[in-house]
Amino acid sequence: MSNLPSEPEFEQAYNELASTLENSTLFEKHPEYRKALKVAAIPERVIQFRVTWEDDKGEVQVNRGFRVQFNSALGPYKGGLRLHPSVNLSILKFLGFEQIFKNALTGLNMGGGKGGSDFDPKGKSDNEIRRFCVSFMRELNKHIGADTDVPAGDIGTTGREIGYMFGAYRAEKNKWEGVLTGKGATWGGSLIRPEATGYGLVYYVEHMIKYASGGKESFQGKRVAISGSGNVAQYAALKVIELGGTVVSLSDSKGALVATGTEGFTPEHINTIADLKVKFKQLSELAESAQYKSKFQYIAGARPWVHVGKVDVALPSATQNEVSGEEAEKLIEAGAKFIAEGSNMGCTQQAIDIFEKCRKENKGNAIWYAPGKAANAGGVAVSGLEMAQNSARLKWTAEEVDEKLKGIMQNCFENCLSTAQEYVPSAEGEFPSLVAGGNIAGFSKVAAAMKDQDGRRRRDGRQEMLARTIARAPSTIARRGFSTTRTQLGSPYHYPEGPRSNIPFNPLTKFFAVRYWTFMAVGFGLPFGIAVWQTNKNQ
Repeated sequence: MSNLPSEPEFEQAYNELASTLENSTLFEKHPEYRKALKVAAIPERVIQFRVTWEDDKGEVQVNRGFRVQFNSALGPYKGGLRLHPSVNLSILKFLGFEQIFKNALTGLNMGGGKGGSDFDPKGKSDNEIRRFCVSFMRELNKHIGADTDVPAGDIGTTGREIGYMFGAYRAEKNKWEGVLTGKGATWGGSLIRPEATGYGLVYYVEHMIKYASGGKESFQGKRVAISGSGNVAQYAALKVIELGGTVVSLSDSKGALVATGTEGFTPEHINTIADLKVKFKQLSELAESAQYKSKFQYIAGARPWVHVGKVDVALPSATQNEVSGEEAEKLIEAGAKFIAEGSNMGCTQQAIDIFEKCRKENKGNAIWYAPGKAANAGGVAVSGLEMAQNSARLKWTAEEVDEKLKGIMQNCFENCLSTAQEYVPSAEGEFPSLVAGGNIAGFSKVAAAMKDQDGRRRRDGRQEMLARTIARAPSTIARRGFSTTRTQLGSPYHYPEGPRSNIPFNPLTKFFAVRYWTFMAVGFGLPFGIAVWQTNKNQ
């Protein structure tokens, strides 16, 4: 792909997956999947468009809009819309690529995609945000639908933006359908959806703790460092507190907020932070207030990992590449036993390598790492449940949705665990590699679906022509030794594995075919012969 511009985020995501697959026995058992990886790395479709909107001063502004429809082998494209000035095609391709396998791990019928814009909602009025969302959806609506592509929220895209976009979609299409998830609870949204990613992250880590301790330990008494302060971080913190853990840190784009006492964060603190986030304010305001100055320290320009002291669990929940190799070593020194990504690709490849090396060398006393495609799958899982409720015109209770979420996260953990044990043999006493298990389990499901669907969508034009010829004159074709097969060309995945099926010959058809050709020979040949004889005779 040297002819393509550099896409560092996407290349990192691809290389992380590819290296895991290469270092397992997957390609030995399924050599055809090696080609599947190359196919899956290219999006089925990339849509890029301009978004023009008017600000409060009456001036026209312009942004870039994107939708990467990566893979639909398992279901409609599914993935969020990110509104942030850092958005570019590389970031969206990385997110969409990860989304394919994350969605596969939920067990629900969802493909993978991602979209968004370099529009920044911060500092914009409600009217400006609404005008942008309407303009954005005016183009995006042409490419999405309840059974085609179902976007959701992401960074910068809250329930407010989803509402504006959903209204614009209805106006354009003149119909109500579950084309977006993360909708309001009174107009098609699912309960537990805002909490789902954070809750699911904690449920996943809870299974890690129970497996590692033989069922003897839980979050009770654990010190937990969390980064970020958005939905994922807030609800992960609240669930940790509910389960008896102590949250010692949160963060934002400007710095880290670290608890200085033994109490850590309380639900009241989390609610206060949520109010600050709605108003687009910084966490530094909390630390500087007289009420909280003695309880928290705000460290500008820093992430929390090297400032939290002793911790048991780390949950990066802000953005990509927020745990470096140096920070990974500090977490190990601080006694961390579990790290799971609430954000997508929250750890750099160097950090992952350090965690995996520690896992192999220290066995049961090592830190155990879980990748985002498995650990933070709870959000898209409940989005899938929202799609199901919309399709059935039903609404489940919060308790029903939460129970389903718990079951999905348990199945996801067990799937990662068993897949790692099957394809990546580990030494006695060594924890299975969840990053390998998650990558292999998600990829295998998608590759198998692509293979099963191979050659069943349409035939190559030359094969169709040959098939029609055989139907018209099977005897002639049979004498020449021709046959036809279903082609693999033009399908979502090409397996050069030979004929799939032959078209059988019917003896009755052969009987009539012989008489057809005899009639054609006599009907056209005899008059031509007579005309030639008459010409020669006249001469």
